[in-house]
Amino acid sequence: MTSTIDSALELERVLGEVDESGFSIVEGFLEPEAVQAARTDLARILETTPYGRNDFEGRETRRVYALFAKTRTFDSAAVHPLVLGVLDKLLHEYQLSAPVGISIGPGNPAQALHPDDATYPIARPHAELVVNIMLPLVAFSAENGATRIVPGSHRWVDRLPAAGDTTVALPMEPGSALFFLGSLWHGGGANATSTDRLGVILHYSVAWLRPVENHVLAVPASIVRGLEPRLQELLGYNIASPFTGYVDGRHPRRLLEVLEA
Repeated sequence: MTSTIDSALELERVLGEVDESGFSIVEGFLEPEAVQAARTDLARILETTPYGRNDFEGRETRRVYALFAKTRTFDSAAVHPLVLGVLDKLLHEYQLSAPVGISIGPGNPAQALHPDDATYPIARPHAELVVNIMLPLVAFSAENGATRIVPGSHRWVDRLPAAGDTTVALPMEPGSALFFLGSLWHGGGANATSTDRLGVILHYSVAWLRPVENHVLAVPASIVRGLEPRLQELLGYNIASPFTGYVDGRHPRRLLEVLEA
């Protein structure tokens, strides 16, 4: 379960830090019991998860795709009031796009720096398209591959990282949450330890864009029918105003009712 953080008090702080630097860290986002449950469930899934196919995925890194088809341990985090509050302000109408569990193995080099909104060929400057929440399930450190960011790079328009830019590794304790913009240059760090660096990214995009992962196919309808309506919407059973995403002229959640019948 998620913690009882006072979302109203945290919201203003997170939004201010995200606007200034492109990221914000919230401590105590997940209760210790929730961290342990997630770690245990991901360990089960990782037993049959292959290593990455290229340098970007990480050849010593395992990635749990179709996350919401494989575990229920992040359902509450995905619809946490603080998460939804931040998304309401920054994206307005949104969906889960590429949520993934990431286990960076020993010896994996640092990932190339990149902004996640580069997936979409939309010229900068533009309104925010993507917001991420990173959830560490073990302690993140500079030695084991903590997320590296370039503070302020969310405001860049026509430039790439240069030798003089400051890159910061973000140590975090299990149960904390890193909110960062898709326009921020970042990347996974190198893991120079003997154990895996395990975490989950909840990756959201505006609802009028195609999500990176096709959740309507990745998460069986039999599973989606048992989820709360807000999470169903985040997994693609939604409408972007005024009517993008309808099915046969009606709200896509009606499709779940038809399939159930």
